[in-house]
Amino acid sequence: MTSSSMSEGCEPDHTFPTLKEGTLTVGMTEIPPFSYSRNGEPAGSDVDIVKEFAAANCLEVDFESIGYSAAIPSVENERRDMVIGDFYRTQERSEIVGLSAPLYLDELGVVADEEITTVDQLEGKVVGTVSGYLWVEDMRALLGDDLNVYSSSVELRVDLDAGRLDVAADALGTVVFLFEGSDYQISTLEPDEAIESTVQPAQTNFPYVKGNTEFGQALDAAIEELHSSGRMVEILEANGLQASSADVGEPRLIG
Repeated sequence: MTSSSMSEGCEPDHTFPTLKEGTLTVGMTEIPPFSYSRNGEPAGSDVDIVKEFAAANCLEVDFESIGYSAAIPSVENERRDMVIGDFYRTQERSEIVGLSAPLYLDELGVVADEEITTVDQLEGKVVGTVSGYLWVEDMRALLGDDLNVYSSSVELRVDLDAGRLDVAADALGTVVFLFEGSDYQISTLEPDEAIESTVQPAQTNFPYVKGNTEFGQALDAAIEELHSSGRMVEILEANGLQASSADVGEPRLIG
């Protein structure tokens, strides 16, 4: 899926090397509303950010669908310039790939027949969530066998709809995307140290090829401009995400 961002006489904001000259090769995971295919075309907040970055630097974009587990290795092994789709800034990842400046916060959303606003309300209920998120291990410690962990949000919804779960917990943006307009109650949890991500949500970023310093600097400058101009909030809200998730604070790493 190639998107043209070039115009005649384009003058790039920055110059930097890419794996393929004139093209930004981007691994796109399927995690709406951050990055996904809609009617055969790339869509989502991360896609919108990348398109604007590419246009400002006179690049075409080649979006390549990729599984989540293969995404980071594809950047580490220099098969893609970068990957997108709600990736956390972690210490472990920083050792093998470059991490961009923070994009937005990954807030926890919960879905149930009743409104759930506190961690205490989860206890005694059968809860489902999706693997890979910051809150999974805290929930496992809190709920034990009452927690079911799924490989995808689609599987999570199937079991909630079937009555095999009392509560579904997922990224807030994904929850809104999948459940808005349903009869379920969508809510967030009040800050509680039992689930650390309710106190300090993870920052997301774009992992890119480690050592491509010029690329990283250009990416960070573009992200800083999106935040300072208010454009980041516009992109997030256009994709059903909350403006508050743009309040990322100072860069930090998990782990």
